[in-house]
Amino acid sequence: MEDKKKERAEYAIDLIHRTVMHHFLWFSEVRHQMGDDIAYETLYRVFDKSLKIQMKKIGKVFDFEIMEGIPLPLLSLEEEKMESLIEALSLNWIVNDGVWFQDVEFEHGMNDAKRCNDSCWSNFSPFEARSIKKLLEIPENSGLKGLEKALGARLYSNVNTQSVIWENDKSLVFQMNKCWVQEKRKARGLDDYPCKSAGLVEYAYFAREIDKRIKTECIGCPPDKHPEDWYCAWRFYIEE
Repeated sequence: MEDKKKERAEYAIDLIHRTVMHHFLWFSEVRHQMGDDIAYETLYRVFDKSLKIQMKKIGKVFDFEIMEGIPLPLLSLEEEKMESLIEALSLNWIVNDGVWFQDVEFEHGMNDAKRCNDSCWSNFSPFEARSIKKLLEIPENSGLKGLEKALGARLYSNVNTQSVIWENDKSLVFQMNKCWVQEKRKARGLDDYPCKSAGLVEYAYFAREIDKRIKTECIGCPPDKHPEDWYCAWRFYIEE
């Protein structure tokens, strides 16, 4: 490979990274200055508008058509290929999360890594919940039915095995039956990763963003002992 071509390719990738970071920093600043509701409303208006413009420009370079803001080759993917793409994107998210965690852990210690991780979840969970509500058109105050629908569209749902058990109309139990991260650790002979502190933030914030009435209770999550058929389990309920 010619050095010049490699250099230009690396530059192009860095431009994408800069654009993504600038997008995030705009959201963070609007959120800081104007609050969550205005920040999220602005985020989705901007993303819808900007994505269409960006895809049109990229489409001209790579010679593909755009239909309603989506590249035609993506719309034309066979179902099996689309499922593989969704799985790959979801795994990339988990891997990226792991790389961040390990880098902070190796450079600054486990305590700082877990502290940053838990704080990150306090921001990501509400964002993911809002994104899913918008994508699936889940209404406000949708209750546990809305939560069940949203849990099935999380990034985790594409790479983990999970299940929902309804106890009654006001209570459901969510189980993570197979966890990609924990299964990888198990295959290497390692103990479960103690993710309870992050889970307490992650699940409570996610459920509350779907419906503010929903309460969250941890049934069990590593380092807690757990049965063979799940790694963590959470009860969601609405009080009378």
